[in-house]
Amino acid sequence: MYKYLHRLAAALFIPVLLGHPAFAEEVVKIGLILPMTGPYADYGEEIGNGIKLYMKQNGDTVAGKKVSIIIRDDTGIAPEVSKRLAQELLVQDKVDILAGFGLTPGALAVAPLATQAKKAMVIMNAATSVITTKSPYIVRLSHTTPQIVMPMANYAAKHGIKKVYTLVADYGPGIDSEIAFKKAFEATGNKLVGSLRVPVTNLDFASYIQRIKDAAPEAVFLFLPPGSATISFLKAYKERGLDKAGIALFATVAFADDNLMDALGSSVIGVVTTGNYSVAHDSPMNKAYVQGYADAFGTRMRPNYMSVIGYDGMAVIYAALKKTNGDADGDKLVAAMKGMQFESPRGPVTIDPETREVIQTVYFRRAEERNGKVYNIEFDQIRDVKASGM
Repeated sequence: MYKYLHRLAAALFIPVLLGHPAFAEEVVKIGLILPMTGPYADYGEEIGNGIKLYMKQNGDTVAGKKVSIIIRDDTGIAPEVSKRLAQELLVQDKVDILAGFGLTPGALAVAPLATQAKKAMVIMNAATSVITTKSPYIVRLSHTTPQIVMPMANYAAKHGIKKVYTLVADYGPGIDSEIAFKKAFEATGNKLVGSLRVPVTNLDFASYIQRIKDAAPEAVFLFLPPGSATISFLKAYKERGLDKAGIALFATVAFADDNLMDALGSSVIGVVTTGNYSVAHDSPMNKAYVQGYADAFGTRMRPNYMSVIGYDGMAVIYAALKKTNGDADGDKLVAAMKGMQFESPRGPVTIDPETREVIQTVYFRRAEERNGKVYNIEFDQIRDVKASGM
């Protein structure tokens, strides 16, 4: 992964600008804080790939300014590291824009710095609802947990599920998910029969699965960070016979991450999730995006929702710079982003001018095998869903 970080840095046109002030004035510098090593390194790689692909297709110049990306690795859930890196980027590297933020703790740690420095801060994954309220300079391009969780709760109720057990990771997005699911599900007259919060780094689910089985729910709603945790949960879910007991599994885009589908394999077939993107999304723009991704990075990784947010994040930054004629002033950039509408590989997107969150389509997807591989196949959708999930 360290080798990947160096390759990505080189590919993203990172010049040494210190000591050349005349040239530096013609450069817009974006400080990108991502987990490039550690358990969440795939987050950083996918987002970085989306950014790299956008710049490959659209160049590294916008509104007469050179765009320079400076990457810093916060290693994952390490808010003190994210904060220190942001301080260095702002003070030493004098970046104009902060971006990235694969996980909530880092985004929350950096938010006050964006406010103090009056720099635009573009969130490319972290999903806890409260993030955008922590700084008027934050614009989020990904999603909030209620935005994709509440439709799932309504789907469960609509399909006759009356008793659900929730299991979530005990950190911002997980807690958000539990609260949002409970609120939406109980509003339909149904109830939760139990709730569990597990450590965000937990990989042993045997005892938790047994507690769920003993409670005899009709379904489990799950939220865990994509990766080893979701793979371990699904394995325990199958081994303990919850599927054979007729206990359905509902989750969100993080569980059935496109980049995990090969690892999850046939065991995930039939699982219904909600999300804002699938590599199988049927649109001309997405087909071109998937092909462009494969051409640039090969087929080792599928482009997932994080890669698309990296791509869209750069599209919005470029569009905002065009509006400001290259002026990277934080207030001007955020004002330019508010209300912006654009077409994405995920579908139509609007940046809500009031909340600085995205309004987007939420898709219902079922894991199905197509041509020997498993994909999230969209079978229904709700358009123009706001960050609140309503």
